[in-house]
Amino acid sequence: MAVHEHPHRSSGFHLPSLRTNRKASASESAASADTGTHTARAYAFASLRLLTGFVFLWAFLDKTFGLGYATQSGKAWTDGGSPTRGFLGSVAVGPMESTFHAWAGDPWADWLFMLGLLGIGLALVAGVALRIAAVTGTAMMALMWIAEWPPAKHLSDGSLSMSTNPFADYHVVYAVALIVLAAAAAGDTLGAGRLWARLPFVRDHSWLR
Repeated sequence: MAVHEHPHRSSGFHLPSLRTNRKASASESAASADTGTHTARAYAFASLRLLTGFVFLWAFLDKTFGLGYATQSGKAWTDGGSPTRGFLGSVAVGPMESTFHAWAGDPWADWLFMLGLLGIGLALVAGVALRIAAVTGTAMMALMWIAEWPPAKHLSDGSLSMSTNPFADYHVVYAVALIVLAAAAAGDTLGAGRLWARLPFVRDHSWLR
């Protein structure tokens, strides 16, 4: 009895498909590039977060202890000086000029301003409560923007204001940076953002993120 092999039966041995390998290699390269881009973006946001946090913390430390930069020794908050009297008392333009003069040096204004600097600075450096930091920081920057009132070309006494831009000064830049950092969850990299988000009271109240 003769045995005939089926003409379409496979021997079970196949050469690897070059097309499949190329597709797999391309997919791996794309995934690797995407991961690298995501990582670079995360570290860029984290760096911006840490630097911005240091700006707020340094302002708090200098005004509290008189480190000899913006605040001279002997005029610090701990020496009885007022963190707001100099800035608010010198406001010379804008719709809230008289209001800021009335606030200058008041204990409540000093405490709110200093606690704001400390709280925002700590939140940014630690990478937690970035949404709260963004809201409070934006409010603080808005008030400081109004105090300097960049749109004015002249001060109340008629002298030139020396404003360099009628809108986008550094207060606006800081406010936008705070909002971007919160939106990007920038505390998850080089910060305690992930741990903070796992806390029960934070999970139940997303605005605390």
